[in-house]
Parts: sequence; structure tokens; C-alpha cells
Amino acid sequence: MSTTLPANPSDTASSPKQLLRSYPRFLLWLLGVATDGSVLFYTWMFVLTAIFLVGANAWAVQVADGMIVTHMTDHVSWGLYIANFTFAVGVAAGGVMMVIPAYLYHNEKMHDVVIVGELLAIAAIVMCLMFVTADLGRPDRFWHMIPGLGRFNFPFSMLTWDVVVLNGYLLLNLHVCGYLMYMRFLGRRPNPRWYVPFVMLSVFWAISIHTVTAFLYCGLGGRPFWNSALLAPRFLASAFVSGPAFIIVTLLILRRILGERISNEPIHILINIIRVTTVVNLIMIVSEVFTEFYTGGSHTASARYLFLGLHGHYGLVPWIWTAMVANVVAAVLFLSPWVFRRTSALVIACALAFLAAWIEKGMGLIVPGFVPSTLHEIVEYQPSLLEWKVTASVWAFGLMVYTIGLKAAIGVFAQSPEPVAEGPTHD
Repeated sequence: MSTTLPANPSDTASSPKQLLRSYPRFLLWLLGVATDGSVLFYTWMFVLTAIFLVGANAWAVQVADGMIVTHMTDHVSWGLYIANFTFAVGVAAGGVMMVIPAYLYHNEKMHDVVIVGELLAIAAIVMCLMFVTADLGRPDRFWHMIPGLGRFNFPFSMLTWDVVVLNGYLLLNLHVCGYLMYMRFLGRRPNPRWYVPFVMLSVFWAISIHTVTAFLYCGLGGRPFWNSALLAPRFLASAFVSGPAFIIVTLLILRRILGERISNEPIHILINIIRVTTVVNLIMIVSEVFTEFYTGGSHTASARYLFLGLHGHYGLVPWIWTAMVANVVAAVLFLSPWVFRRTSALVIACALAFLAAWIEKGMGLIVPGFVPSTLHEIVEYQPSLLEWKVTASVWAFGLMVYTIGLKAAIGVFAQSPEPVAEGPTHD
């Protein structure tokens, strides 16, 4: 399939009907651009596909044999899948850190790379939906959550709010990315009325998706470990660490591939954002730990199990202390001038911050909410090999979606002509 831009695509797209007629041609050309690459690109996609297929086979075993093949029980009913779901929501919300400087503060350098954050949000939301499907056990029951078919129970159930905000955020980012790339393909200047309001809405929507997810947990009165007013702010603070950290690594990789077309300014802006959010996140963690341990009481059992172990059970202690050390080291690195001078220090800081947020919002948050149980029994949980395979499969699929999205965006903006204004537009 040819990846060469069709000659003068805007010549045949002067009316709404002609715009629609050009769309199939745009999709075919985009498919060619997204799947055409070097040996390194095909090797990367081959590895991701292999991981995805291994995990897909594991998920098929889980569907056939039931959730008994996982290590989840009646006591710990949310495990690795929901842990990764919670983290992926934060990564999706963190993508908005590209939008705020670009559109609210009119930073032209961020405008050039803002689509990187929007594509990350799309890939992360796709992963969220896949993790929820894996955790259902019976995916054929998913229809119960579809309005009009099942009992959606809106607006009284926080779970239905989560469904609404996640799917709404996915549609917002698909519209913005698709519209901007299509207009570039046609060689036309995008009309701000068709994307700027959606971009502004996505800023508030990104905050809502993680806030609603936090409310889903802290609204469960029978789980005192989650009953904290700081849970939603902590979610947002860690999201604005993990999302920008992932985007920084992406920009560094793109700069190696594209050269000087990716400037340092967007990376420096994201570093400064993480410098603030990582300190705020640490302050909130310290505040939570102080409140749990200094005040004492029976409700601190989950926190004691998480940080110190309880009655000879220490399953999560290595997890959380790994996260704490990674958090502190990442904060020190980000606050030091090394991250501006040495790429290796920046990559290490981003990796540690990403790992710390993944543990802290996953195994360090979801599992201890169930231990001890409401009957004060301690039933430990460690993910099974099958759960790790399914999780790796979802991450591989998300990275494939992200890679193809970036490949398509680079192809469109690199090969398309400069936009031509159709007439007066208004911001």
C-alpha cells in the first residue's frame, strides 16, 4: 500500500459531501503510513504482537476455566487487573499535561507535540476497558452495563459514572486527534470551532475520570483503607507524575528518530510540572501515613499490613517499600539539575516515577483495601502467572495502539502540505 500523500487532496474536498467522500481515502492512506516502517519498527511490533497473543491465550483459559485460575478469592476480589486499570486511568488523565500549556497558555512549542499526549490518553483508555473486561470473568455479561439493555443504574452508581467518563474521554480524544489529522491530510487549516471547545472540555474531563475512579473506591464504607478525602487529590497528583514521565520518554525516543524536529522546550515544561507534582504526591503520602499510624485504632490494620506486615503476613511490604524508595529517588533526580544535562538521569527518573506510581496505585492501594477482610481474616494475594500474562497482553496491545497512533500522526504531519486557510476563522 502506498504511503505517498495523494496529490492535492484539498482540491476534491470543498463541500461537506466531498469531505465525507475523501474520508475513506484518508483512512486507507493512514493505514498505509501506520504500517510502513523500518526493520526496527517491524521487530518492535512483532514482539508486542507475540506478547499479546500469549496473553490472549491465557485470557481464553481464564474464560473457559473460570476465575479460579487466578489467585483472587472471595476475600480479595480485586487484584492485578483492577490495579492496572486504576493506574491506566491515571496515565490517561496525565496526558492532559500536554494540553494545558499548549491551549490554555498558548505555548507554540507544545502545540507541535500536544497530539502525543492525546494519543497516549486514547491508548490508556483502551487498556482500561480491556482490564475491566478481563476482570469481569464472564465478558458476555458486559451488556448489563449498556444503557437500554442492562440495568445501568445511573446516576446512583459510581460505577456507571466511571463508564460514562471513561468512554466520553475516549471519544473526545478520538475526535480531536482524528479531526486535526484529517484537516492536515486535506491541506486545510482546522476550524477552531470544531476542536478547541473539545480540547478545553478534555482538560476538565481528564480530571473527572480520575476523580470519579477515586470516588468509586472511597465511597465504599466497608473498606476503611480507602475512606480518605485525600484519595482523589492523591490520584491526580500521581497521574500528573506518571503521565508526563511516560510522555517525556516518548519525546526522547521521537527526537532520536526525527532529530531536531522535537525541541527541548516541551520536555523542560514537563520536567517542571513533575517537579511540583512529585513533591505534592510525596507530601500527601506522608500525611496519609502519619494519620494512619499516629492516631492508631482498628482501621489502621490494612496500613500496618501494607507497610510493616501483620500477624506474620508480609506479602505487600516489599511492594510498597520499593515504591517509596523509587518515589524519593525520582523526586531527588527531578529536583536536581542533572535531568536537564544528562538524558540518562532523566530516563532513570521517569522510569522510577512511573514504577512508583504503578505500585502505589496498584498493589499498594487495591489489595490492602481487602486485607484484613471485613471478618478480620488475613488472606494474602499474589498475582498468578496467568494474571501476569493477561496483564502483559493488555500493555502490549496498548503500546501497539500508541505506536500506530504516533506513526500515523508523524506520517500525516511530515508528508502533508502546509494548511491553507479556507476563510476567516475565530479562536
